[in-house]
Amino acid sequence: MTAEDASRHRRAALWGTAGVVALALLAALEIAARRYGEPGPLTTQVRALVFAPKPGPLYGGLALTMVVLTWRQRFIAAGAALGIDAVLLLVRRVLGAEAAEGHSLGTGALWVMLGFAVVAVTRRTGAERVLLLKGVGLGLLLVAARKTGDTWLFITAKTHPTVLDQYVATADHALGNPSWLAGRIVAATDPFSSHLLQLVYGQLAVAAVVVALYQLRDVAAERRFPSHHLVRTFLVIGLLGPGIYMLFPVVGPVFAYGPGASGTGGVQWAAANLWPHTPLPVGVPEPMTYDGITPRNCMPSLHTAWAVAIFVHTRRAPRLLRFAGTFWLVFTLAATLGFGYHYGVDLVAGVVFALTIETALRAHDRGWDRAGISLVAYGTSLFAALLLSYRYLPTRMAAVPEVSGPVLLLAMASVIYAYTRVTTHWSHLPSAPGPAPTVPAQTRTGTPDDHEDPDPDPERKDPVPG
Repeated sequence: MTAEDASRHRRAALWGTAGVVALALLAALEIAARRYGEPGPLTTQVRALVFAPKPGPLYGGLALTMVVLTWRQRFIAAGAALGIDAVLLLVRRVLGAEAAEGHSLGTGALWVMLGFAVVAVTRRTGAERVLLLKGVGLGLLLVAARKTGDTWLFITAKTHPTVLDQYVATADHALGNPSWLAGRIVAATDPFSSHLLQLVYGQLAVAAVVVALYQLRDVAAERRFPSHHLVRTFLVIGLLGPGIYMLFPVVGPVFAYGPGASGTGGVQWAAANLWPHTPLPVGVPEPMTYDGITPRNCMPSLHTAWAVAIFVHTRRAPRLLRFAGTFWLVFTLAATLGFGYHYGVDLVAGVVFALTIETALRAHDRGWDRAGISLVAYGTSLFAALLLSYRYLPTRMAAVPEVSGPVLLLAMASVIYAYTRVTTHWSHLPSAPGPAPTVPAQTRTGTPDDHEDPDPDPERKDPVPG
C-alpha cells in the first residue's frame, strides 16, 4: 500500500468514526430528551420533512451544500426547494394546519439536501461522489447542530436545578459589572438600539454562512474543499461549548437579577430584582435554585466565541467582509451584555475558548509543531484557570477589582497576542507538499481518488488570517 493509499484510508476511517460518534450522540440526546417528555433532535428533524419546521438554518445548510454544484445545478436546487415549500404551504392552508409564526419554510431545503445524498450514492462514483457527499454532509451538519443545540440546552435546564450566577456576578465586579452599564445604555436608547442589537444577535448564523460561502466559493471549480474554513470552527465551538454548560451552569444577569426574557425566568426566581438599574452589591455567593426551563448557557459565551471566529475568518476577505466581521463582533458583544444574557467574565472566557479551538484546528491541518502545541496548551490551561477562579475566588476578585480586572484583561490579551504571533509565523511557512494533480481541476470527473490536490498558493488554500 502506498503512502497516498494509507492517507486516504486514514481519512476514510476518521470520517467513519466521526459519523458513528455523531449518530451515537444524537441517539443519546434523543433518549435523554424523551425521558423529560420532549422530542429529541432526531424526532424534530424527521418531523421537519413533513410538518412546518421551526426557524433554523435549513436554507443556510442548502446554500453550503450548493458550493459543490455548478450554477445550473444551483438554480435547479433552489427552485426545487422553494417549489416544494410553496406546495407544502398551500397544502397546510387547505388542510387548516396553520403553523406557528415563522414556522413555514425550510422543508423543501431539507428534501433537496437529502435528494443530493441519494444522487451521490446512486449516480456518482469516486471523487465526485465523495465531494457531493461532503457538500450534503456540511449542510446537514449545520442543520443538525441547531437541533442538537436546542435539545442540549433543554437538558441543561432539566439536569441542573441550581445555577452559579452569584459566583460569576461576584467575580464580574473585577470588570465593573459591564452588563449593568450596557443594560442601562440599551434602555436609554431603546427602541433603536434594541432592534439593531437583536438583529445582529439573532442573525449570527446568517453572517457565518455568508462568510463560509465566500471561503468556499471555489469548491465547485476546484472540486475540493479548502483545508480550513469557518464552518469547521463554528461546529467545533458548538460541540464543545455545551459540555462546559454542564460543568458550570449559569443563566445570566437578566434572569438571575432581573425579570427574565424570552418567556422564561421571572422575578420570583431571581436572587434580587437589580438588573440593570440597581448596582449589584458584593456578597457571599452561593448556588441558587432556578426554573427548569431557562437554559444554563452562559459560561462561556458561545455567541462571543462564534463572533470572534467570524472576525478571525474575515481578516483576509475583501474590505466589505472585513468590515462586516468587525461589525458583527462589536455588536454581538454589545448585545450579549446589553440584553443581560451574559456577564463580562463570560465574554473573556469566550474569547479564550474560541482562539484556542481555532489554533487547534489550524495546527491539526498544518501538522502540529511546537508553537501550535504550546498555544493550545496555554489557552486550555488559561480557560480552566478562569473557570476555577470564577468559582472559587470570586469574593477575592471583587475585593480588589483594580488588580483582578487588569489581570483578567491581560490574560485574554495574552492569548490574542500569542494567536496573532503564531498564525503570522505560520502564514510565512510553505504549505506541506502534496502529490501533483494528474488531471486539471476544471476538467476532472469521477476518479477512485478522493484526495485534495495541492494549491500552489498557500494563502488561497487556507483562508484563515495569519
